[in-house]
Amino acid sequence: MATNRTFTMIKPDAVQENHIGGILGMMEAGGFRVVELQKLTLTAERAGEFYAVHKERPFYQDLVKYMSSGPIVAAVLEKDNAVADFRTLIGATNPAQAAEGTIRKKYAKSIEANAVHGSDSDENAQIEADFFFGK
Repeated sequence: MATNRTFTMIKPDAVQENHIGGILGMMEAGGFRVVELQKLTLTAERAGEFYAVHKERPFYQDLVKYMSSGPIVAAVLEKDNAVADFRTLIGATNPAQAAEGTIRKKYAKSIEANAVHGSDSDENAQIEADFFFGK
């Protein structure tokens, strides 16, 4: 049986609030296997590179500042239908609209400080994983 992978980051707000274990636990309970994991702090330059797709958007500078404001945890997760299933597990970007039982409903503080990033496609999952894990 083939598996596929997705990429996630536990964002600075959730790391600062000491939610790494709880979030990883929800991922594992959701059937995901952690394939790679690292804790690091992004420089503003690296955060800007990661979010370059948003460079022309009005929130770009705030996003770069936020994502370089403290440590993050980057991870590659594995499960059949990984991207879609993970998007369901993390919930809506706005935690007020996120379904009960989702990571963002439980851990996010706002649309901006929404606890986790999840890849939106198989292609982006590979690109994002390669950005952090250099494969």
